[in-house]
Amino acid sequence: MPKIKTKDGIEIYYKDWGSGQPIVFSHGWPLSADDWDAQMLFFLNHGYRVIAHDRRGHGRSSQTGDGHDMDHYADDLAAVTAHLDLKNAVHVGHSTGGGEVVHYLARHGESRVAKAAILCAVPPLMLKTPANPNGLPKEVFDGFQTALAANRSQFYRDVASGPFYGYNRPGAKPSEAVIQNWWRQGMMGGAKAHYDGIVAFSQTDFTEDLKKISTPVLVMHSEDDQIVPYVAAGPLSAKLLKNGTLKTYKGFPHGMPTTEAATINADLLAFLKK
Repeated sequence: MPKIKTKDGIEIYYKDWGSGQPIVFSHGWPLSADDWDAQMLFFLNHGYRVIAHDRRGHGRSSQTGDGHDMDHYADDLAAVTAHLDLKNAVHVGHSTGGGEVVHYLARHGESRVAKAAILCAVPPLMLKTPANPNGLPKEVFDGFQTALAANRSQFYRDVASGPFYGYNRPGAKPSEAVIQNWWRQGMMGGAKAHYDGIVAFSQTDFTEDLKKISTPVLVMHSEDDQIVPYVAAGPLSAKLLKNGTLKTYKGFPHGMPTTEAATINADLLAFLKK
């Protein structure tokens, strides 16, 4: 399996398929590069080079006990892009991966990057604070950690079969295969990485990062996102970006890259071709 080793000795697994302009995909918590299957095959067939890595502690990357924060996530992404010597790349991040992309652009610069897209992403800040009244209370994320520590397998099953894909909505038709694939990806990773990752995605404030970015960024978010509330995320990120475009969906779940792949892929392709 292709892997690179970071400065602190962590092995990061990645996929690298095809040729052409590179698109780099950053996955959500607690998943892996596999969560981008529908996008990678689509864009590969449209003549792009597609790359996705497993975040440290996730998937097939090292299950290290530390470094589970946005600085390390961004540095690991930078290590992958440098190893592959990517130029004119498009970065696409979902959920926590959207935060990773934003922090990477702000922390490592945009010289290798042409465009970016963040989908149902955690920036600017998920946590409720006096300055961010529409965020979620810290108790919500404390509850995630408690549930993970008590029975990670059951917690992941509950997330996938409920709010992540909107399968708890009236009239929803849950896909057992989609639920099992989410659970499979989650259980491949390390409990410590996922436990710490909850703090990373919920408490990192990306406000200043967003202000630094001049690259064109497509912000894609659904009003019915039950994981990252729309009112505290997408519209605010688009306003903070120098060159941000907001694309709002109605009725799509947080996991829309999977359940609504045809629409998401078409909209991403249109953005890339602009």
